[in-house]
Amino acid sequence: MSAERASADGPAEATVLEFEGVELSFDHKVLDGVNFRMGAGETRVILGAAGSGKSVLLKVAIGLVPVDSGRVALLGEDITGLEEKDLFAVRANVGVLFQEGGLFDSLTVGDNVAYPLENQQARGLAPAEEVLRRVTEALRFVELEHTLEQYPAELSGGMRRRVGIARAVVTEPPLVLYDSPTAGLDPITANLIMALIAKERDTKGAASLIVTHRYQDGQLMADFRYNSEQGELVRASGDPSKEPRTIFMVMRDGQIVFEGDKTALEKSADPYVRKFVRR
Repeated sequence: MSAERASADGPAEATVLEFEGVELSFDHKVLDGVNFRMGAGETRVILGAAGSGKSVLLKVAIGLVPVDSGRVALLGEDITGLEEKDLFAVRANVGVLFQEGGLFDSLTVGDNVAYPLENQQARGLAPAEEVLRRVTEALRFVELEHTLEQYPAELSGGMRRRVGIARAVVTEPPLVLYDSPTAGLDPITANLIMALIAKERDTKGAASLIVTHRYQDGQLMADFRYNSEQGELVRASGDPSKEPRTIFMVMRDGQIVFEGDKTALEKSADPYVRKFVRR
C-alpha cells in the first residue's frame, strides 16, 4: 500500500532522521517499507491504531531494535547494523521521553534528570556543579524545580511526565522522541505536557517526533507556538516560512499510509486516516 502524501516544499535543511525502505518482522510484519525524511527543527506527529508500528518506529530510530532490511540515518550518520557500543555517541545527541515517563523509582528527581549527563559515555563526566546547574535549569523549564530532592513515587502522573521531559531535554539535543507523552492523563494535564513540548521546540529549535493517540496533541503543535516574551503559547501566524513545520504521519500495519500537513490530513478522504482526525 502506498502512502497518501501531501508534503510541503520548503528550503533545504539538515536531515535529523531518515528511513529508507525499512523492513522489520517479529512473528509478523511490524514495519513494511517505511520511508520518510525529517528535517532539523521539524515536528512529526505519528498517529495510528494500536499495533500499527508507531512505538517500534521510535525504537528503530535510535537503534534499540535492528532492522531486517533498509537504511536508518540518525543525525546524519547511518546507524543501520551498528553494534551497541558504536551507537552510544549518536544516542547521546537524542532525547527520549518513554511511555509513562520511564523514571527510575530508586533515584531522586534530580538524579533522574542528571542521568544522561552522568552516564552517556560519549559526553564524558561533567563537573558536579555543572550537572546540578543544568538539572536545575531543566526542572525550572518544566516548572518543577522544587521537586529536586523528591522521588518519583511522591509525584503525580503529570508531574512524573514533566520530569521525563526535563530528563529528555537536559542535554539540549537537536532531536527529541516522545512516546505517547499524554497517555493516561486528563485533558488539562495533557495540554500542559504538549505546551512544554512546543516550548522546547520553539526555544531550543529541537526537532520533535511524537507518537500519540490524540489528534489534539498534533493539533496544538501545528496551530500554536511558544512566545518567549509573553511566556505562553500563542496561535501560529499561518505563514509556513515563519513557523516550525508540523507534518502528520498515519501508520497502518507497519506502513505509512498518510504523510502531510494538518490541512491535508483534515481533507483526506481515506476512511482509516479520517478515524484519527477530530472534526
